[in-house]
Amino acid sequence: MSLSLITAGSILICPDLRLRQPPSYLTISSSLSSFIVPSSNHRKITLPVKVTARGDMETAAETISGGVPNNTMKLLFVEMGVGYDQHGQDVTSAAMKACKNAISSNSIPAFRRGSIPGVSFGEMKLQIKLGVPRSLHHQLDLDKIKSIFPYGEIVNVEVVDGGLICSSGVLVEEMGDKNEDCYIVNVAVYVGY
Repeated sequence: MSLSLITAGSILICPDLRLRQPPSYLTISSSLSSFIVPSSNHRKITLPVKVTARGDMETAAETISGGVPNNTMKLLFVEMGVGYDQHGQDVTSAAMKACKNAISSNSIPAFRRGSIPGVSFGEMKLQIKLGVPRSLHHQLDLDKIKSIFPYGEIVNVEVVDGGLICSSGVLVEEMGDKNEDCYIVNVAVYVGY
């Protein structure tokens, strides 16, 4: 059995899959959804698949240069998190939750114990990159977001297009909702010295 996938005008042919006993059903998964197709009479399955391509490396490098992370510190760790504000439509709250999520399951004793020769606890630096829906950038309170970090010098905060606005499925006026919107923010926290 051969599987062909049509991808944005191109054809990607997967290697032959040879089965001694054909299954009664074949499950095909893509980034969009899964399909269960009766396979007894099918030798070839063609499905449209959405493919998202990343830009070339030069474009990616241009996006990062001057932003976060940058060369003002020696990078040791990258902590990632996600935060939601389901009620009240407060993007700052979602960003604060994302930052808490990024740092709350990590411990970095190297700075306290002198594990990095010549580097003291006071030299810890942080760079923060927030993925926030573009229409909400202006609503962010960066001072509140920075208050989440208990130590380390915050040398840079970058806000880029990202995150998500979706429906929470319910409007609860008692919780400050103006609509059903749920705000989702992603963060990468770069830790170094």
